[in-house]
Amino acid sequence: MTTMSDTEKQDFLKEVDLSLNEIRPHLAVDGGNIEVVDITEDMVVHIKWLGNCINCSMSAMTMKAGVEQTLKSKHPEIQGVKAVNGIEI
Repeated sequence: MTTMSDTEKQDFLKEVDLSLNEIRPHLAVDGGNIEVVDITEDMVVHIKWLGNCINCSMSAMTMKAGVEQTLKSKHPEIQGVKAVNGIEI
């Protein structure tokens, strides 16, 4: 894996954040949202749940079926997605 420069990383994080706009309306219906925090060198995106998503029992399912699937379809180089907060399953 090629290491990204700080500028490349910031640009990529902006692209990832824009990709999440597809699922944000679904999260907002239940009073939640999502924020991109970081991406690791091995291409794992770290996100932060916001609002009602923080304590939602469905957040693990939303992570796999919504967030990870959406991001991987738009950015195949992404290896996974991990929440830095919320309920641990």
